[in-house]
Amino acid sequence: MTSLVNKTAVAAAFGRAAAHYDRHAAFQRESGERLLRLLDKTSFAQVLDAGCGTGYFSRYWQQQGCCVTALDLSDAMLSAAEANQAAQRYLQGDIENLPLAAESVDLAWSNLAVQWCSDLADGVRELWRVTRPGGRIAFSTLVAGSLDELHQAWRGVDNACHANTFLPVETVLEACAPYPLHWQQSPLTLNFADPLSAMQSLKGIGATHLHRGRENRVLTRSQLQQLALAWPQQGGRYPLTYQLFCGVIIRE
Repeated sequence: MTSLVNKTAVAAAFGRAAAHYDRHAAFQRESGERLLRLLDKTSFAQVLDAGCGTGYFSRYWQQQGCCVTALDLSDAMLSAAEANQAAQRYLQGDIENLPLAAESVDLAWSNLAVQWCSDLADGVRELWRVTRPGGRIAFSTLVAGSLDELHQAWRGVDNACHANTFLPVETVLEACAPYPLHWQQSPLTLNFADPLSAMQSLKGIGATHLHRGRENRVLTRSQLQQLALAWPQQGGRYPLTYQLFCGVIIRE
């Protein structure tokens, strides 16, 4: 469950994407909508948006009348959220070491951020710590099987690692075992005109940091052709499938 993550590199990758993030964030918005459907209609006075990005869901919670604290690893993302007037307070910080007092929020919300934790159990424990009794922890993350089309296509080119893998569902459940968890897993597929568009969608949201490191290089025309041949197509389109895990914990 533990895998040391270079948080500085993760923050830098998302920082580079901040200016154009919202143009590529359809998946993030759909993920958040699915998480909202899993969360009951309880009202929340104080909300933490942990991994806020440009503040799309911070704004949502603010519009519900909540007092919102927006937190992100990336200063550039926080600046974008602040420019969007998404929250009342902005904090640079790490989900595994939240700069908040214990039992200080009614909802700890985290949409597609905890997959960047070195140890998911530590991240969930921190979200639990800052949530008041009777409150909720709501999070979404990616699990094993995500980006399978991308992995399959690259295997037709070389043996290098070009995309991250994600924890099995069983490992996510193990990290949440101490807490009363309501959860669901479902696939979410986006379709693209070509492999380059699919990979640019990942770059556009900043999800390009590889835990094993990466070689910065420009794809050749030959490699793009090989990717196109190896990518499993559907009706002439190039799908990219995410396995989405949504979980809600009631803080006792």
